[in-house]
Amino acid sequence: MLKVLLIEDETLFAKSVLRRLEREGHKVVRQETIADGRESLLKALPDILLLDVRLPDGNGLDLLREIRSRDSSKDLPVVVVTAYGELEDAVAAMKLGATDYLKKPVDLDELVLTLSKVMQTQQLSRQLDYSQVRETHGNEPVRMIGQSQLMQRLRQQLEHIANLVDKSRHEHPVILISGETGTGKDVLARLYHELGSWRDRPYVHVDCAALPSELIEAELFGYERGAFTNAHQAKPGLIEVAEDGTLFLDEVGELPLELQAKLLNVLERRQVRRLGSTREHSVNAHVVAATNRDLNKMVAEGRFRSDLYFRLNVLGIDLPPLRDRAEDIGILAQHFVEMVSRRYGLQPPVFTEAARTLMADYHWPGNVRELQHVVERAVMLSQQGQIMPEQLMLQSQPLSPAGQQDELSQLSNMTLEQVEKLLLEKALARTSGNVSRAARELGLTRMAMRYRMEKYQL
Repeated sequence: MLKVLLIEDETLFAKSVLRRLEREGHKVVRQETIADGRESLLKALPDILLLDVRLPDGNGLDLLREIRSRDSSKDLPVVVVTAYGELEDAVAAMKLGATDYLKKPVDLDELVLTLSKVMQTQQLSRQLDYSQVRETHGNEPVRMIGQSQLMQRLRQQLEHIANLVDKSRHEHPVILISGETGTGKDVLARLYHELGSWRDRPYVHVDCAALPSELIEAELFGYERGAFTNAHQAKPGLIEVAEDGTLFLDEVGELPLELQAKLLNVLERRQVRRLGSTREHSVNAHVVAATNRDLNKMVAEGRFRSDLYFRLNVLGIDLPPLRDRAEDIGILAQHFVEMVSRRYGLQPPVFTEAARTLMADYHWPGNVRELQHVVERAVMLSQQGQIMPEQLMLQSQPLSPAGQQDELSQLSNMTLEQVEKLLLEKALARTSGNVSRAARELGLTRMAMRYRMEKYQL
């Protein structure tokens, strides 16, 4: 559905255009004068503007010139409608930056075709402009590795949702993926994108935990030139960049409360407003959010908005930890062996039976991500085409009840600072030194984590 602004004073022609475009599923707003059209543009930008040249209060080309002079509307597609025989108006319009033109009397089929062509060109242009922030998929499609019943049901559920969304012309539902760190929530989001008919549209991955707190609002919502110091030119936000593709909000539980309200407004109204702007842009992306936090608990503690939680959790998907689908460990491990071997041009080594047993018995607190790192290291260390138990380096098994009691006894003899340092060391060890993931596991911001690492010289 397109939002079309029609600035046209001829009533019969305007009514014909309105009826035809609305029958095509588009939303049309009509204004009769340049002044009223200008006011509409200041309130909210349409997807496309149909602009007559001869209007009661002036020449439409003057409005076109004004539109192209503003950063906020310089990319707005404008189709100019000229009177029959006035070729000089059409030429002038194209020189001023009109996207296309039509001559009266306008054939309505030609009008619909022109609008479709203009929007396709516009979307292609945006995809080229935004290529630096869109994640490429390469030649290998995303795969959900695993034969467990849990993963098979999850795959079927995702296919069912994508199929329903494909058939619907209404607003896309929001999906919330919950699961422990390292379970593969990003893989699930990307798979959902590739299962849908919108797979060729942008896929924008936003890591809410990694964005600096002082920049997150500008990165998400975009900004106009002069909105703040060093904002020398307008920039679309990542929400806007997603267009009608997929917007993946990873670790959405890390968003500050004040931005949660703005995100809720975007999801409710499907409009986004850049910093420093009074105009809004349509948001047609398929939104997928993910978290390793207990959002219900965060709501109860006042750290997450209840209204945003209910808006996100329209379709909730729980991704099970690796320990709950142990039959997938061997398949995943073999997949990572082949992947790493291809990367380094190696002959894939094989796991010894002892190595397979060790992996099957291990608790995998870091889930699939930990398994991937362990296998990659083991492949690099393997000799004579085999991966031995010692090359997996899985010494830190979960503690038995007796071991847990011993650890509690040890902690009781430590100072608070010693305990804090120990927790930091263990979190960094579990995440292979990844500061962002370690901070999330400990419930800290990245800045707080960095402060403590400097404090204890870690």
